Amino acid sequence: MRAYVLKKTGDVGVLKISELEQPSVGLGEVRVRVQSIGLNYAEIQSRKGLYGWASKRPYIPGMEAFGIIEEIAEDVQGLQLGMSVIAIGQYGCYAEQVVVPSAQILPAFESFSPAENAAYAIQFMTAWVALVEVCRLRSSDRVLIQAAAGGVGTAAVILAKAHGCEIFGTASKDNKLDLIRSLGADHAINYETTDFTDFIRKTTAGQGVDVVLEVVGGEVFQKSLALLNPFGRLVVIGFASLNLNKLNPLSWWKTWKAIPRVKIDAMATGSQMVGASHLGYLLKDTKRMSRVWNDLTNFTSKYGLRPVVGHEFKFEEMAVAHALMESRKSSGKIVVHI
Repeated sequence: MRAYVLKKTGDVGVLKISELEQPSVGLGEVRVRVQSIGLNYAEIQSRKGLYGWASKRPYIPGMEAFGIIEEIAEDVQGLQLGMSVIAIGQYGCYAEQVVVPSAQILPAFESFSPAENAAYAIQFMTAWVALVEVCRLRSSDRVLIQAAAGGVGTAAVILAKAHGCEIFGTASKDNKLDLIRSLGADHAINYETTDFTDFIRKTTAGQGVDVVLEVVGGEVFQKSLALLNPFGRLVVIGFASLNLNKLNPLSWWKTWKAIPRVKIDAMATGSQMVGASHLGYLLKDTKRMSRVWNDLTNFTSKYGLRPVVGHEFKFEEMAVAHALMESRKSSGKIVVHI
């Protein structure tokens, strides 16, 4: 089979297709023939050697894919050959075939296209866990979503709107603001031309927000934290400002300084909460993740929600897809088809 094997870290040039043997299925596992792959920013960081959760090299990157079940271990129940499914995991999906534990096989949406199925699971689960499980989102909440035009950001806007919240979304380009508004954001802010804190203070008559989804770190985190109302909740789900160069000691200091930090005594004055979420660490908690998946998919079906697929590429164009995501010029989810 063809697969991208990450043998060393670096720029997009390290993404090269290799020919490998078909992966074997062990106890409790399922083999899926991949049709579409959903890209995640963590895979960019992994390629660059900046993601602590990455596997030991060499390995096949890729955290989610849509495809068809081709082989099932004898001890696996409830799945059938030929089923359309979503496979999620720590690695392995940048390939024509992937083997994952059966607990990491999710039923595909019949009403979704292959691209939409590949774009759904990690983005929507990440946004759902952050907003609903961690922040306990309520319809009365005023919500700030940073990087709202990205994969997780668009999912967060869609979910928060379905909950009935007032939404502020930030992005870097005017065309991205149009996308955010089309998804239901009440206020779209170009953070390159407008100070989002001033905009929110003016719009809310000096108040702030109740919930923040933060993905950047550094100054953006500190300014977002300062916007929290009493009883406000902020959840960190990423660190996009990370730019560590192991050969440059100055970058070590900048990276350390940009890591989100809080002072508990200062937060106590507003009875506020700051949390963090990383979906990957929850994958082995199968009961909890099954409940989260059921809650999310029931909500998705009830409100007729769909993921935003912003860009689609061929398997041979993986490096181009990575370059687009890394450029911050993409919107919605990037999907690669085999």
